[in-house]
Amino acid sequence: MLRIEDIHTYYGHIHALKGISLEVNEKEIVCLIGSNGAGKSTTLMTVNGILHPAEGRILFLGQDITTLPADKIAGLGITQVPEGRRILPRLSVEDNLEMGAFLVKDKKEIRKNRNEIYELFPLLAKRHKQQGGTLSGGEQQMLAIGRALMSKPKLLLLDEPSLGLAPLIVEKIFDIIRHINDSGTTIFLVEQNANMALSISGNAYVMESGRITLKGAAKDLAKDEAIRKAYLGED
Repeated sequence: MLRIEDIHTYYGHIHALKGISLEVNEKEIVCLIGSNGAGKSTTLMTVNGILHPAEGRILFLGQDITTLPADKIAGLGITQVPEGRRILPRLSVEDNLEMGAFLVKDKKEIRKNRNEIYELFPLLAKRHKQQGGTLSGGEQQMLAIGRALMSKPKLLLLDEPSLGLAPLIVEKIFDIIRHINDSGTTIFLVEQNANMALSISGNAYVMESGRITLKGAAKDLAKDEAIRKAYLGED
């Protein structure tokens, strides 16, 4: 579904991505793990068109999207849940969700999608008139995911969904991610919580200083001694 080929991305003079290549197959969860500043979020922003690579190319469903603007990429079916959630705090839960449906023109479809989100997140249904900024961190993360799902994406990009959340809430969020994937949505997950990311992914990549240093089946990487020491906190 998604193929990244030898991508080089810069922030000004800073060489952030140094020739990375990876692949996300349809209906799977692929995770990209690594320490803070490794280039994980830059990878997602290069995929979604916020940043454009200086070299290499990106293919989505066989189409070259390397130079497409972000709105065109979103229109093809790629949606991102950003790091830090970035909901609109003064808007209601319902209005935040409808912001995610800006590409959907059919009002009946918007209502149908919103009702499906409320079935997935019953807490949001109870708080549908509440301002987004008054929700807890976990509820805001649910809202951010729900907003992204309003456009029925083919590929969902998740950037650090566990950031700042309590362990029990993290487990709940990852259960939801599994459910979304089981329902047929392909997921590319960027996450510092390597243990959780590897536990739900089929394939995984490890990034260090803008380069992919390891790749393979997530279950195999979870057993790798170097990975366990570096990212799973084991001696």
